[in-house]
Amino acid sequence: MWSDPCDLCRVKAACFISCSFMLLSSAFAQSDSLQQMVVPDTSVVAPVLSNGLIVDGGQQVSMGADADTLDWRARHSPKKATVLSAVIPGAGQIYNRKYWKAPIVWAGLGVSYWFIQNNNKEFKRYKSAYIAVVDGDPATVDEFNGQVSSSSLLDVTNTYRKWRDLSYIALGMVYVLNIVDASVDANFVRFDVGRDLTLGMGPSLELAAQGNAGLHLSLALR
Repeated sequence: MWSDPCDLCRVKAACFISCSFMLLSSAFAQSDSLQQMVVPDTSVVAPVLSNGLIVDGGQQVSMGADADTLDWRARHSPKKATVLSAVIPGAGQIYNRKYWKAPIVWAGLGVSYWFIQNNNKEFKRYKSAYIAVVDGDPATVDEFNGQVSSSSLLDVTNTYRKWRDLSYIALGMVYVLNIVDASVDANFVRFDVGRDLTLGMGPSLELAAQGNAGLHLSLALR
């Protein structure tokens, strides 16, 4: 069919070049379609902070004492501190890590209770003596053998009753202050009391120059 071998070679070369061009075009087209079909993998989760630990790929790594302190402040609950102080006085202070306040609460409650008991005992004592004097029964003798008048016994009785009632009020006030203190401390756990906020006090030079004494207060915000 082909008389000249050179013509046959030229035809074969042209066919080879055409086929190669078509294969390369098809390969590039498939590559572009594959890139468009790639979907980002959302299963990879960045490390997260959980209970003072960094969780990464199922492994937990401790963050140290500073991280523990930050985590304690982050999960602190004012409501829990209030409830603890209401149920067990002083427990809220311990929960707030203000350990030195708990003995003060216990001492205030203990002293108030002691005064309640002592004043109530003396109140009953003088009340019985007063009744023995004014009941009109000669067989009834008070512990003072009639040496103290009924009016004096009544005055002392009323005094101890008043002191007993004041001791009850003091006990209630210590109990309420214990709850308020725990709640306020818990709410201010995250309050920044760093060096950026400073309050200074010193002698006033302006007043001293005028021959007067005075103090100078300065509040610095950095």
